[in-house]
Amino acid sequence: MASGRNFPESVIDEDPKKALEDLNKALEETSSNAEWLCQRAYAYILLKNYSEAVEDVKKALELKPDFALAFMRRGIAEYYLNNFELSHQAFVAGQQLDDSDKSFEIWIKLCEESMTLGKHNGTTNMQQAATANVKHDWYQTESQVIVTIMVKNAKKEDVRVSFSEKALSAEVKLPSGEDFSLKFILLHDVDPQQSSFKVLSTKVEIKMMKTEAIRWEKLEGEDSQPTVKHFMPNQYPSSSHYTRNWDKLVVDIKEEEKNEKLEGDAALNKLFQQIYSDGSDEVKRAMNKSFMESGGTVLSTNWMDVGKRKVDVSPPDDSEWKKF
Repeated sequence: MASGRNFPESVIDEDPKKALEDLNKALEETSSNAEWLCQRAYAYILLKNYSEAVEDVKKALELKPDFALAFMRRGIAEYYLNNFELSHQAFVAGQQLDDSDKSFEIWIKLCEESMTLGKHNGTTNMQQAATANVKHDWYQTESQVIVTIMVKNAKKEDVRVSFSEKALSAEVKLPSGEDFSLKFILLHDVDPQQSSFKVLSTKVEIKMMKTEAIRWEKLEGEDSQPTVKHFMPNQYPSSSHYTRNWDKLVVDIKEEEKNEKLEGDAALNKLFQQIYSDGSDEVKRAMNKSFMESGGTVLSTNWMDVGKRKVDVSPPDDSEWKKF
C-alpha cells in the first residue's frame, strides 16, 4: 500500500531528484496525503523549483490547515520568489501553530529585513545585483567555523555582523556604494559571545565559536539556503554584461594577503594559517589533534605520527606548564 511509504528529510537531502521521482509515483496513487505533498515541496525547494513548491504546500494546507511544517515550506519558497510579504505571512502563521521551532523567528526577521530593504531601494532585485561581484567561502577548525567575504577595502564602520546561536547575518557597504547582505541559518549552534569578526584590506573574516567540537558537514541548516547565489569558477550571472574570472580574483586576493607585512606573533600565526589552508586533510587533522591535545604547546603536520598517540604537553624550555 502507498500509505506505508516514508520519505524522511534526510533521504530527500541526500538525493532530492530521486526523492522527487519517488514522491511523484506515490502521489499518483493518492494525492490526498498532506505529508507527502509537504515533503515533495521540500524536494522542489532543494532543486530551486520554488513555484512548484508553493503549489504543493497550498494543496497540503487545504488537506491539513494546522500543518506548521507546510507553512515553513511555503514561507521558504515564497522568500526565494521574492514574495516577502507572503513569505512573512506564512512564517507568522506557522509560528502560531508551533512556537517551539525557533526557525520561524529567524525567518520572520529575515523577511522583515528584506521587506524594509525593498521599500528603501524600490526593487526586490537590488540585493542580487549588489552581490554579483562578491564571493564568500567558509572552512572550519575543531573549535571554530570561519566565513570569509572577499571584499577589498571595506571600511570597518561599514561592516555589521550579528550572531545568534543558530544564525549569522552580515551586511557590508561596498566601496561602490552598493549593499551586500549575507544571512544563514546555521547547521549547528555557535556561541555568539565568543564569536567575532575583523575587517582586513582584502576581506572580511568572521569567526564563530562552535559549542561542540564536531565536524560540520555543511554551513547551512536543514531548511536554509544562502541569500546570495553561488557560482562555479569563471561563471557569472546571466544578467551581467561582462565576464569576471573568479579564479583570477581569488589568486589576486591571496597574493595581496601574502604581501602584507606582518611581524612577531602575527607573522607566525599567518604562517600557520597558510599551512593549514594549503594542507591536505591529514595535515589539518594532525594540526587540530596536536594543538588540542597538547594545550596549544605542540603543532604538528605529521598525521602518521600524532594519529597513533596522544600528544603530550610540551612547553618551551624556559617556561613551566600549569593546568588551571
